[in-house]
Amino acid sequence: MRTAVVIGAGLGGVLAAAALSPAHDEVIVVENDELPDRPDHRRGLPQGRHAHLLMPGGLDAMEELLPRQDVREHLLAAGAHEISLSAGMLALSSEGWFRRWTHDEHHMITCSRALLDWAVRGLVLDGLDNVTVRRAKVTDLLGSRHRVTGVRLDGPAGGPEELPAELVVDVSGRGSRIVTWLAGIGVSGIEERSVDSGLVNATRIYRRPPGAESFPLTVIQADPYAGLPGRSAVIVPIEDGRWMVSLAGTRGGEPPADPDGFLRYTLDLPHGIVGRLIANAEPLTDVFVSRSTSNSRRYLEKTPSWPDGLVVLGDALATFNPAYGQGMSVVALEALTLRRESTRTDPRSPGYARAVQRAAAKHVDAAWNMAVGQDILYPEVRGAAPTTTDRLAGRYTRRLVRAATRSYPAASALWDVTGLKAGPTRLLRPGVVLATLNGPSLPPLTEPPLTPAERKILGGLQP
Repeated sequence: MRTAVVIGAGLGGVLAAAALSPAHDEVIVVENDELPDRPDHRRGLPQGRHAHLLMPGGLDAMEELLPRQDVREHLLAAGAHEISLSAGMLALSSEGWFRRWTHDEHHMITCSRALLDWAVRGLVLDGLDNVTVRRAKVTDLLGSRHRVTGVRLDGPAGGPEELPAELVVDVSGRGSRIVTWLAGIGVSGIEERSVDSGLVNATRIYRRPPGAESFPLTVIQADPYAGLPGRSAVIVPIEDGRWMVSLAGTRGGEPPADPDGFLRYTLDLPHGIVGRLIANAEPLTDVFVSRSTSNSRRYLEKTPSWPDGLVVLGDALATFNPAYGQGMSVVALEALTLRRESTRTDPRSPGYARAVQRAAAKHVDAAWNMAVGQDILYPEVRGAAPTTTDRLAGRYTRRLVRAATRSYPAASALWDVTGLKAGPTRLLRPGVVLATLNGPSLPPLTEPPLTPAERKILGGLQP
């Protein structure tokens, strides 16, 4: 019996289980939380109440992991929304408003994190007979510094128990104890890094106002170049006719938790459109606040000696400032790497786990550089300071964003990279570099690019 154990039943855990299913007789997902049988928040997701975006690259990876099930259609049927990055979004960047284009090449999925986790978990557990979930707490790894052979459990009603496995995949999130577990089997010297802008998230859910069903996703992005705390806001359409409104502020610009302060924060941004949209909307929840937002990374791929039989993915490997909307898509791409490596190499083979770990690190690199490259520019960031190289890269990025607000080729390249459909080298192709260096070909927009119908909706909602 070829058994794999996955630690954690969040989105990354069930995607890892799907990745391992073809190569194993059984895949046991071990989860300490009680999993809800409907879309509902659970304790193990500290960012679960805030806005999440499933980027195009992440959706593509999920479709490949579950080829017999249409993930996109399943999510839409459950109540999620599909948003065109080019036409279905109002976005104010540090360099001005993005234009909206008729091109329709980039799409993301929006819904609550609770719905997405529940829907994808259902696809995996209902569609793959050899994947099961067991409620228990993992307390240790079994094996040695050369090979992991399973996990030690502490069940909700019983004592310690050993669960043998030929492969263990830790996808247990920000709270993973992987460094402690590795030390317990003799693996030490793990390099870690944290870059913390002090970001605070504050989120409130509103009933979508009548007549605003087709109003675009709206975002006021933070400005990392102003030398001031970053402040942003986004209205994300989610299931059941609701808007999820998430505010974010770095150290010194944190959003408040009280309802009146929440609204004032939106109205005080460089443009007040978010506040105008929600001023008379019906709130359905209190304001939820979270501070688990730092970028943190464990460079496990650099560890001199890595045990066979162990892979670490998702937030247990690296976490990103959630303002950039990358985490779910990165773990989906990591799970796809796990699947592809499993089709090429027997998971029991020496070096298999190290090969997966190194391949996963490449997906982390792209998202990490994007998030940290922005965060280090904010005041009072902890863990890093911008270098000369960072400042040069920042200047290019700023010019690229300015070009993207008024040039479709530049915008398309930017969406490819931020949507995780392409690596950073996409931004260095000759056409993109030329558009960036020459500057925008169209004049800047002084107001959000609303259609007449959207302008009418906004006029009817504002105080």
